Amino acid sequence: MYQTKELFDLDKTLAGEYLSGFSYAWEALGGLKSEIVRIGERLDKTEYTEISPQVWAHTSAKIARTACINPPCIIDAGAEIRHCAFIRGSVLVGKNCVVGNSTEVKNAVLCDGVQVPHYNYVGDSILGYKAHLGAGAVTSNVKSDKTPVAVRSDEETTDTGLKKLGALVGDNVEVGCNSVLNPGTVIGRNSTVYPLSCVRGTVKENSIYKTGGITVEKRK
Repeated sequence: MYQTKELFDLDKTLAGEYLSGFSYAWEALGGLKSEIVRIGERLDKTEYTEISPQVWAHTSAKIARTACINPPCIIDAGAEIRHCAFIRGSVLVGKNCVVGNSTEVKNAVLCDGVQVPHYNYVGDSILGYKAHLGAGAVTSNVKSDKTPVAVRSDEETTDTGLKKLGALVGDNVEVGCNSVLNPGTVIGRNSTVYPLSCVRGTVKENSIYKTGGITVEKRK
């Protein structure tokens, strides 16, 4: 079972100090809203502007006029929020991130360099440094029977107690187009998910998740 520090470089997000206080990253999601407000209120006002109540954007961020951004939200340096992006609130968008056309994000941390550029849904999730979701890839955050989400690995199953939990996607993970990351999915660092995949459980770091759920280790 991957712990927070094993999935994410915590120097690559404004939420690093906050996330470091949790053994498992999903434990941070419940308090994320208030933490974003706390961070936002302490940002350097010469670099960040409160563009609307509890929505802070770095002066170098690019935000399309057609984007909808609900509070609280922080948009860090060099990030790009494109046409018709929908940020529902409780979202931290890291440095040089891309939130693209018709992408919806809620209660989530996008670490620096994350790209969710085309028709993605990211809910109740944490995406690590330079993680990328291909067009149409989504994090499913609610089970069909609405029971609490469990996180599973080969070694153990942990009940999170959360009715809403999307995915924990490690640093440098590539998720192929139109893939679905089921509730409670954990993907280790530097792994690749083939397009059209339906992923559940834990994918080991430095792996390739192939069609049909076959996982192989990446060649060095």
